[in-house]
Amino acid sequence: MTASLPAAPAAAAAASAPTHSLRRIGEKWWTGYLFILPHFIVFAFMILIPFIYSIWISLSDYTFGGNEQFIGLGNYANLANPDDFHFGLFWNGLWNTIIFVLISTPMLVIAGLFLAITVNGKYRGRNVFRAIYFAPWTLGIAVVGLLWWWIFNGSFGLLTNFLSSWGIASPEWLTTQPWAWFSIFLATLWWTVGFNTVILLAGLQGISADLYEAATVDGANRWQQFRFITVPSLRPVLLLVITLQIIASFNLVGQPQIMTGGGPGNETRSVLQYVYETGFTNGGQYQLGQAAAMAIVVALIIVVVSVINFRLFRTDEA
Repeated sequence: MTASLPAAPAAAAAASAPTHSLRRIGEKWWTGYLFILPHFIVFAFMILIPFIYSIWISLSDYTFGGNEQFIGLGNYANLANPDDFHFGLFWNGLWNTIIFVLISTPMLVIAGLFLAITVNGKYRGRNVFRAIYFAPWTLGIAVVGLLWWWIFNGSFGLLTNFLSSWGIASPEWLTTQPWAWFSIFLATLWWTVGFNTVILLAGLQGISADLYEAATVDGANRWQQFRFITVPSLRPVLLLVITLQIIASFNLVGQPQIMTGGGPGNETRSVLQYVYETGFTNGGQYQLGQAAAMAIVVALIIVVVSVINFRLFRTDEA
């Protein structure tokens, strides 16, 4: 009995010992930071420093040729001034982008979930179908844009010629509405749905089969299993997919730029397409300061929308 008494003070001393004393022998406080240092260097040079510099550019009258004069919030004020040249074009492009986000995000998430459930089954050749769905995502936007421009071209496009062979007059897919948006949506669906499918497929494979077996024993049909097991279990993954899809849809540039040129009129011109034209084409007179201000506004909108999305869909586990 007396031999066990000193153990109590020893346990109390161990519990009150500072955290740093629990490190392994020879380990320094900065050891963990060394592991993230390579990534932080790449992040700083590729994202952080350019972002900070773009904020400075947005506060100046910056153009090619070395002209750089600090003007404060002048570029941002132009976007709120209805009499300014950029006002109507910028907000029209932003509205077009919002339309694209509102339509493409549910479409791509639902299609990705359907394909993930389809290729998650056990049957021969399923890996081939997974590769087929994912393969378009590996292509560059220039390839995708030119491919679908050739398919939907109103004069010699593949779809136009196919319909003509059946005596069907095809609409001007890329120069009239709503066909211009339809063409962009279809090209985007074909190009990007594979990415969502792969992420959702990984989430499906993380759901225990015991849950479905228990539900089957209790008499639940496939729809009830999907509603009460699949969707709740995938909620953290769906949150990720929806957020990434919203961000990707806000970055719409290549499809309308290559396929429709932003037409008819400006009806498919995205906000980032107009940002590019303002900063890097002679039509915009290389107004990099104004273009940077537009890009910062769009970035802030994306952050706000992403935060709202997390607030709406997050769970304690997400």
